[in-house]
Amino acid sequence: MPKKIILLDSIRSCQNVWAIFRNADSAWFDKIILTWNCACPPRNDISKTALWAENWIDWEFFRDWNEAIKNLKEEWYKIFSIELTPESLDYRKLAKEKDKNICLIMWNEISWVSKNFLDFSDKTYIIPMLWKKESLNVSVAAGIAMYALVD
Repeated sequence: MPKKIILLDSIRSCQNVWAIFRNADSAWFDKIILTWNCACPPRNDISKTALWAENWIDWEFFRDWNEAIKNLKEEWYKIFSIELTPESLDYRKLAKEKDKNICLIMWNEISWVSKNFLDFSDKTYIIPMLWKKESLNVSVAAGIAMYALVD
C-alpha cells in the first residue's frame, strides 16, 4: 500500500500545525514531517486542537529540510507542492497519483513554498479560488489536498 506523508515548511502557528495533525489522521496519512521553524510536539496546547492525533500520527522534525527531501527521494516518493505557479495543476488531479508514495508540501503562509522545494517537486497543485482571495488557510488547504488522495 502506498505511503502518504505531509511536509510542513516553517508553519509557526500551533493551531494550524495541530489541525493538520488531525486532518492527517482522518485522511490516513502515515507521517508528518516538520521543518525548520514549525511548532512541534510536545506542547501543552496541542491536544485541544489535535485531539491527541499527535500520539497516533508518526512525525519527525528536520532542521534541514534538504535532508528530509533527500531521504524521501531516495525512498522513491513523489514530491508534490501545493502552490500557485504557472505550471500548477488542479488539486483534483491528485487522485490520479494515489497509487504512489507521496509527500505533499505545505508552506508558511507568509513566505509561501520555498523555491528550493519547488525545484525538488515533481509537480505543483493548486486549489482554485473562486472569489477574491488567492489562498486558503494552510490547515484548510492541507485538509483538502489530503482528502484528494483518500480512496
